[in-house]
Amino acid sequence: MSTTVARVRAFNRFYTRVIGVLHAKLVGSSYSLVEARLMFELAGRDHEGAELRRLLDLDAGYLSRILGKLESAGLVRRTQSPSDARRQVIGLTAEGRTAFDDLERRQIASVEELVAPLSPSQCDELTSAMTAIESALGTRPAPHTVVLRSPEPGDLGWVISRNGALYAREQGWGISYEALVATIVAEYASRPSDPREAGWIAEVDGRRVGAIFCMKDDDRTARLRLLLVDPAARGMGIGERLVGECLRFAGRSGYERITLWTVSTQHAARRIYERAGFTLDDESPFDGFGMPLTAQNWSRHLPG
Repeated sequence: MSTTVARVRAFNRFYTRVIGVLHAKLVGSSYSLVEARLMFELAGRDHEGAELRRLLDLDAGYLSRILGKLESAGLVRRTQSPSDARRQVIGLTAEGRTAFDDLERRQIASVEELVAPLSPSQCDELTSAMTAIESALGTRPAPHTVVLRSPEPGDLGWVISRNGALYAREQGWGISYEALVATIVAEYASRPSDPREAGWIAEVDGRRVGAIFCMKDDDRTARLRLLLVDPAARGMGIGERLVGECLRFAGRSGYERITLWTVSTQHAARRIYERAGFTLDDESPFDGFGMPLTAQNWSRHLPG
């Protein structure tokens, strides 16, 4: 281990002890560091869930659990987006804003107490050192941020065009496939208020790289549709995350079973489906995209 690595690790241990990051609660409050950061973001303005995931770089399930806790405490409210009933807008309640104001006062007082013994010149040295650290480490490439969010205006057109272009190039499929995608997307868009249907767009560092939809077959059966992962983002586990999100939504929505349709040449997608618990129900010849293919129906039961 180099001297630099050892020194950085020692500084991290020192600083986390000084500011109390290792404590279960922040500055003597009843909130964790993550809860406090979430309240800080909401104090500025309301956010949709996807925005919060991007800002905090949190897994969707973890964020949902934190929001549920704060909502139960009466600090956070979740309402439907006026533009899409399947999306939520999250904000602080009046009680939440009061709690945040108290937390903000506590944090300011804590920092004031920390720097009170320092002289003006020592304060200048401290802030200069912090600036130097930010400058040195801020230039390094940040880890990729992967976010799954609800479709927004413009996304559905992207799903159609990206599917058409990608599968024409990789599989040689004709315009009939893009027409099928357009039909499915139009069907999804025609039911914006259906609580048992949902779609997700995958982003990496703010760039669209994937999509999936959960749509209704009948009252007991959901259908997974249009799984897409851009070649530039393959190998990052995005396909698994999209399928997992679709399965969790289908289970929460009361479906007993979920199905999907694919073709045998989709080897990478089939491996994802198998790992997610899908099994092959049947297959048959298919000649719909300008070449002979083998169509397959897959399904799995959902936990009750």
